[in-house]
Amino acid sequence: MKSDEIDYELIGNDMQIVEVELDPEETVVAEAGAMNYLEEDIEFEAKMGDGSKPRQGMMGKLFDAGKRALTGESIFMTHFKNCGNRKRKVAFAAPYPGKIICMDLNNLSSDVLCQKDSFLCAALGTQISIAFQKRLGAGFFGGEGFILQKLQGDGKAFVHAGGTVIAKELHGETLRVDTGCIVAFESSLQYDVQMAGGLKSMFFSGEGLFLATLQGYGRVWLQSLPFSRLADRIIEAAPSLQGKNKGEGSALGGFGRLIDGD
Repeated sequence: MKSDEIDYELIGNDMQIVEVELDPEETVVAEAGAMNYLEEDIEFEAKMGDGSKPRQGMMGKLFDAGKRALTGESIFMTHFKNCGNRKRKVAFAAPYPGKIICMDLNNLSSDVLCQKDSFLCAALGTQISIAFQKRLGAGFFGGEGFILQKLQGDGKAFVHAGGTVIAKELHGETLRVDTGCIVAFESSLQYDVQMAGGLKSMFFSGEGLFLATLQGYGRVWLQSLPFSRLADRIIEAAPSLQGKNKGEGSALGGFGRLIDGD
């Protein structure tokens, strides 16, 4: 199925929104809960599947939904269709600070594999499926387990990442990356996870025990702030923040925070 040719605009810097412009009868498919706002004439419906296989039977849809359930994603995807007679817009936002990346699948040399929670939306016709890691090392220590999302087609797809995003093109080289910093990569690249180095470096360098390795020919997108790293810092700070807030109800609560410099 040929994908719809959608237009778009990225709005914002660190908390971006992608605003998609739909011609009459055009459709964009998104993860559940990603929509930010929509204009009149755009109708949305939760469907089982991405709509890339219009002749797919119920058993095929149930099988695909089961694979999505394995990743912790909703078994339904939301389809936004312009049912009017003029161009209309619908916008989608990422759930945490970072950037939104537009991937024109028609201009890439192969399919794209991405983190299972990074997909945001795509033009109708894009096949959004599950890819299982074949290497045990990559599955156990790669940060994303055995499951990645696979994007196929000839249209535009959007994924979000934490912090700043950098795209690197590999021409036969090997790139070693912190396992959580990979957003997406072309399936033409070989992906594995290897030990970071000697025992002293592994335990005292602060860089983790394992590094992801990408080798071959293709493109990879990296993020500077994985959500897991941000969440770890918040969890570490939570006990001290909770302790500071215990005095809010007392007479000295505000005075105590002032002394502490809060």
